[in-house]
Amino acid sequence: MGAIREQVKKRMPEELRWWRIRRAAASRARNYELATRYLGGLSGAEIGGSTHNPFPVDAINIDRYGEMDTIYKDEERRLAGKALKVDLVAPGDDLPLDDKSVDFVLASHVIEHFPDPIKALLEWDRVASKYIFLVVPHRDRTFDSDRELTPVDELVERHANGFTSDEDKHWSVWSCESFVELCQRIGLNVVETEDPDKKVGNGFAVVIATSGSEALSPQS
Repeated sequence: MGAIREQVKKRMPEELRWWRIRRAAASRARNYELATRYLGGLSGAEIGGSTHNPFPVDAINIDRYGEMDTIYKDEERRLAGKALKVDLVAPGDDLPLDDKSVDFVLASHVIEHFPDPIKALLEWDRVASKYIFLVVPHRDRTFDSDRELTPVDELVERHANGFTSDEDKHWSVWSCESFVELCQRIGLNVVETEDPDKKVGNGFAVVIATSGSEALSPQS
């Protein structure tokens, strides 16, 4: 049966293949229970949102690039047929938003691209009044599987030294446990994790209740 499926798949028109991928992604978005449970009914900001990785949330899309012809937007169009509009152009770790001005910050497969992820996490804690909702690639389920986990001490040192770089790569790799350790080290309150994440499955989800927040339990 598996061999027959593979033969059918090879003969399937390219546009039909991508339609099925988009349909599956949309289904996962609608049914992503963890996001709905915590972020349903709230409004927030998503860092680096994309059409092929949608979430069932009300959020503006913040990106460091406003152009629609970047390699990332090209990949969105290849995978989903269209690219998500950018609502606000700004560095993801330096947001032009007031303190506690949005209910949540959402970032999926983004935090690993920051040279100083602590700076990003603290910035998101500053602007979000209730939650930081993250999906982070798991070291063992991505192309980073041959790398060592990034030590928390190294990340603390990067932050203390104000480390920056314009190079776009995966600066850090984590397991769910090592990421939670990082959050604990910098005083962030992790209220729930999901490993593997039930949206795509190659990462893990982390829900953080932001400083000063009373939203320690999910939305009913």
